[in-house]
Amino acid sequence: MARRDPCNFSRYWRDPRLPGLSLMLADFARHDYAPHSHEAFVIAITECGGSEFKSRGQSGEARRDRLLVFNPDEPHSGRMARAQRWRYRSLYLTQRGLDQVKAVLGIDATPYFLSNAFEDKGLIAAFLALHRALEAGHDRMRERELLTASFGTLFRRHSSLAGRMPVMSRDRATLTAVTAEMRERHAESLTLEDLGAAAGLTPFQLIGLFKRGTGLTPHAYLTQVRLRSAIRHLKVGEAIADAAVAAGFYDQSALCRHFKRAYGITPLQYLKARAA
Repeated sequence: MARRDPCNFSRYWRDPRLPGLSLMLADFARHDYAPHSHEAFVIAITECGGSEFKSRGQSGEARRDRLLVFNPDEPHSGRMARAQRWRYRSLYLTQRGLDQVKAVLGIDATPYFLSNAFEDKGLIAAFLALHRALEAGHDRMRERELLTASFGTLFRRHSSLAGRMPVMSRDRATLTAVTAEMRERHAESLTLEDLGAAAGLTPFQLIGLFKRGTGLTPHAYLTQVRLRSAIRHLKVGEAIADAAVAAGFYDQSALCRHFKRAYGITPLQYLKARAA
């Protein structure tokens, strides 16, 4: 539900594909939060400005270089104080959603955080990318990948589970087998669970394996496989829309977007150059 006035805006919604996950985007010029708590883990990322918060009897500051995390049922409050603006994004993960995240991470224990603020640039960027991807809702595999990597890294680095996360496979043969399956099934609606199951890896382990072995995430690697497939279809005279679907892209616009991002030209420019 959203509300707007000349100064304040907030939007709150539930993610339709992960029960237990809700999101909020807020841009406040004035707002104070009374002491309250949530039945969920709360992760908040400041995009602009900031605010003050109070939790566990101590005061802290929300700002762009800090990731805020609150445990379920942990009381906290907030106020704008000196800031003239506070634009932030937050995620709320209830037990139902947490159970699913724990499953893809391959963990049984529930994490707990002894601090509410973490200065971790990489993790801040990861949660921003996740929130924006979920807001756009264009690419299910990328959303799942970002969710797995961001929560997995948060739990591994900063929670009570630090040092207790499952060890990731370093077997080169495993990577070779997974990439071969990816090339064979690239036109299907693949998921991280699909790719990891055959190799006996959780989605979190799969992401780590790809980053070490290829420097790419599974989603980025699959996109390259699909782009090369689309080019093969274009070379034999297929229409751009048909080549997109045959290669595994959702539609022609998705192919054009990734094609331009990867090669700097559109599929149509590519075809015109070949004809010339």
